Amino acid sequence: MTGTYTPGRIAALLGLVVAGAVTGAAGWLVVDLWFPGGLLLALLAVFGVFLAGRLALGGAIGVGAASAGWFLTYVVFSMPRPEGDFLLSSAGIGMYAYLLGGAVAAVICATMHGPVEGSVSAARPGK
Repeated sequence: MTGTYTPGRIAALLGLVVAGAVTGAAGWLVVDLWFPGGLLLALLAVFGVFLAGRLALGGAIGVGAASAGWFLTYVVFSMPRPEGDFLLSSAGIGMYAYLLGGAVAAVICATMHGPVEGSVSAARPGK
């Protein structure tokens, strides 16, 4: 589904940016809360949003929109607040693992290929 940008496609891209931002915000907040489980949960959620963007728009542009929203939350959450502290602490390894794992998930979803020409069966030899 590549080609022109229709109003529906632009709305889907903006929706994916918002979905990536919401998933990223929830992920950044849950990573330090329950460290090993929270990290896995956040990475699975991010992978799901990236994959949904890939499947919904039929290409890597959906992954790019969702990952832009996800990374935007990292930039906003890592800026210092007026009180002088940060919303995200950089004390633990979880934040860096989530940042690296989310980037890897985005690359995996952006570079994956769709199914070949239907399902593969052991009873029917390939062409």
